[in-house]
Amino acid sequence: MTNATGRLLAAILCAWLAAARAQAQQPAPTPPGDAKPQEKPKAKPARRDRPGFYMGRPIADVMSWEGVEWLFRETRVEEEQPEAMLDALEIAPGMTVADVGAGAGYHSLRLAKRVGEAGVVLATDVQRQMLTMLRDNAKAAGVRNIRPLLCTQRDTKLPAGEVDLILMVDVYHECSSPEALLDGMLAALKPGGRLVLVEFRGEDPEVPIKPEHKMTLEQVRREVEPRGFTFKTSHEFLPWQHVIVFEKPAEPKPAEPKPSSEAKPSAP
Repeated sequence: MTNATGRLLAAILCAWLAAARAQAQQPAPTPPGDAKPQEKPKAKPARRDRPGFYMGRPIADVMSWEGVEWLFRETRVEEEQPEAMLDALEIAPGMTVADVGAGAGYHSLRLAKRVGEAGVVLATDVQRQMLTMLRDNAKAAGVRNIRPLLCTQRDTKLPAGEVDLILMVDVYHECSSPEALLDGMLAALKPGGRLVLVEFRGEDPEVPIKPEHKMTLEQVRREVEPRGFTFKTSHEFLPWQHVIVFEKPAEPKPAEPKPSSEAKPSAP
């Protein structure tokens, strides 16, 4: 055997061994009838909000008590028309009304006059300093039917099932725990009670407020209705704001007992 012939045979043997090795590594064919169903692609995890966001919108910072003068600015009556806004809500004497995020009492004092001595205003805020100023303002105005309550972002501190109307003016967009807040307010309302959110219109770029302090009606409904509230209406007569009204559904009436189909025995 020549050297050339030996090299040729060695090359053929190496190629045969490589092919055999590759065939051994391939999976055996699946017998007919034993085919496994094709695995479905795994569903992508639901998109989660980044910290500081809720349902895609940024949560605004709570306005500090140090900027309280802005709440009582001279132009606010013209810009927000607080009395006309409250007129639309038809608040009756004797009601229990909650002013959530009351600040130093800009709306609480107006609400107190409307509910009268037989009613009460539950004024809540997360800042103790705001409530101190609210007490001072109520005392100066001679108003005695406001009850200040220090709340948290997750606990409204409102009594369960006792409130006729909850009002939040330019506040909801600042809440860091919207779901906990909404659940707490739903529990606080009487059946048929109303939740009113006043928010600067996010649909209107001409409203001179930072975007994170504005909300669209669609966004508000998308967040509030899944928590058990029923949308009633949105008043749109204010220059810059929505007045969005929701309702806690009334408790269903208990079914009346059906008359028995059995014939009663006749009297002897």
